[in-house]
Parts: sequence; structure tokens; C-alpha cells
Amino acid sequence: MLETQDGKEFESVIEGRNLHKKFRGFALDIDRLYVPQGFATALIGENGAGKTTLLNILAGIRLDYRGELCYFGKYTAEDRETNPVVKENIGYTGPGNYYLPQWRVEQVGEISELLFDGFHRDRFEEWCGRLAVGPDGSNRKISALSDGNRMKLMIAGVMARDTKLLLMDEPASPLDPLMRDNLCGLIREYLAQDEGNRSVLFSTHNVADMENVTDYVIIMEGGRIAETGFVEELKEKYVLVRGEPEFSEAAAPHLVSMNSGRYGFEGICQADRLDALAGCKVSAETPGLSQICVAIMKKYSDLHAGREGKRGM
Repeated sequence: MLETQDGKEFESVIEGRNLHKKFRGFALDIDRLYVPQGFATALIGENGAGKTTLLNILAGIRLDYRGELCYFGKYTAEDRETNPVVKENIGYTGPGNYYLPQWRVEQVGEISELLFDGFHRDRFEEWCGRLAVGPDGSNRKISALSDGNRMKLMIAGVMARDTKLLLMDEPASPLDPLMRDNLCGLIREYLAQDEGNRSVLFSTHNVADMENVTDYVIIMEGGRIAETGFVEELKEKYVLVRGEPEFSEAAAPHLVSMNSGRYGFEGICQADRLDALAGCKVSAETPGLSQICVAIMKKYSDLHAGREGKRGM
């Protein structure tokens, strides 16, 4: 169960505890993970923050980790591997060779129909058309498709299935701007079905591309979760402030992060610390999600690099 700042409670589609995976020079270390049911959750972080590692663990691509997972409020990670009901309800898209390069597009439909009981061949063909999976789509080999068309093919594959959860690793990265906008629309279309019982968790390092479809945010930095929350909650928790250059030094200790120049400074401040800036003559306004995420990532990046400076959280 996920509880928000105003006391509202939401069911979780995924919960995780003490998730740990160590690589040479990097460790994923997450004490608690909550992904709310019925929403589009953005997993945000710079390259190398641990987003793909976490998604691979959640999707069952990586099994060499420590920790506990719970899906749909009742299934464990072991159930995900042994109970067909769990796998039938989870769809995954991501980079890499998910489909064999020698397969043709039409074969993806044929094989998916054998693998998943809830796969609909007619729906797959419809989605391939809607997403424009390259010219002469059905006859083309996977190896001949561009990165963008391979991603669109994966999206068509999961959208053709009866699932309750989509795990999407950087789905927007290989897509052109128009198709990124279409991606946001299809995520909304997916969530609107099944009376709020469907959920999407997608990763991105470019917040602006997916901001208009994001309901809930998990911000990662250095293998850890730095911040979480519904978008509107975060926009109440943080404030964008601007001030004259002579006040930048006095304001810096009270800001999550700050950019300054000859004409003044701009930074993100926690709303409950805004009073500390009373003497700095700043203006305050509601920040965009991208501004909040960049500020938090920058703050935690500085901490991990041993450059705490004077700024506080």
C-alpha cells in the first residue's frame, strides 16, 4: 500500500524490499520500492543511474540479485517464474535483441501467439499499422529494421497482449519526436482500459519527452532512489526561485541546486524552506517536472562525488 502526503492510499502493482545487485564499480541498493497501480510511473535518472538494472530485475531478465519482490499485491518473484498467470500479465519492451535478427515481422506475430495465451494476432497487425513499422513491414527481417522500428515492433507486440503491467526500458529514446508523442497517447490508451487496473513503469533520462504522460515519479541516482512522488505532490514540495546575483551566496545553502550568472540565480528550493530565503528578495513559482528532476539528480550526483558544498536538501 502506498500512502501519499495528503493521506490518500493507493494499491501497489510492484513492491520491493532490500533490492541489491553489485557490479564492478556500481551497486544497485534500494531499501523500498513502490509502483502505484493504475498509473504511469516514470523511472528517471541519468545514464548509469541503475534504471535498466532495476527494470531487468523486475522483468525477470536478471535473477542474480538479493531482495524481495511482490507483484499485484500477492505474487512473489518466484511466482513470476513459475506461475503462468504472472507472466501473462506482464509485458516488457527494451533495447537489445529481444527478437531474433533473422525473424521477419510476421513471424513475431506467429511466435508470440504460441508463447502467450492472451496474444491477439489481429490486434498485433493493427498496432504494426498504427505505429508504421517500416515499409513492407510484414516481410522485413528484424535485422533490417532501424532502432526506432524495432522499438515500435516491441510496443506492437505488448499492446497486442492482455496484460495488466507494462515494463518499458527507454521506450522513447529511439523514436522520432512525433512518435514519442504517439507513445504518450498509447500509454494513456492502455491505462484507460480495464477500469484502472493497468499500470505502466517506463524509464527515461529525458523527462521532457514523457512529462505529459507521467503520473508518478521515481528518481534514481547512483543506484539508489533519491525521490518519489506523484507529480502534483512534487510540484507542491519544491519551488522554483529566482533572485538577483548579490543574493546568490546567501541563498545557496537553502537550495537543492542552483545555477547562477551575472544577471542572477535560479534554483529549486523545498517549499518548507522557502522562509529561509525571505531576506534574499526572490521570486517563487511552480517548477516543471524536468526542473525538479534535474535539481535532485544534480544534488545526489554531487553527494556521491563527495562535493556536498553548502547546499542542503
